[in-house]
Amino acid sequence: MGLRVVPHRVARVRRLVEDQLRRWELPELVDTVLLGTSELVANVHRHAGPDNRCTVELVLRGDRLTVIVSDHGPGLPRERRAGRDARSGRGLTLVAALGESWGARAR
Repeated sequence: MGLRVVPHRVARVRRLVEDQLRRWELPELVDTVLLGTSELVANVHRHAGPDNRCTVELVLRGDRLTVIVSDHGPGLPRERRAGRDARSGRGLTLVAALGESWGARAR
């Protein structure tokens, strides 16, 4: 499933992702996947530049779910250390903690 995401549609994207997980009979993954997806989409809107649109894809192969968030930003996301009082900078650390693995690549 590919979805075009713009800021005012994030809630709709969350509903569509949840609906798809339920169709695949994966209700136990809903909270985790929604949190991770929300963090990745938020990253796009903070860092991808003027064309901050992105595509969200869910891929289920056997017992493995992959969430792919693609954008047209100029750089690749990288995990950083946020200070104790920082208001941002923890998104990719959270994504890493939620999933088995994460990565980024240029296309």
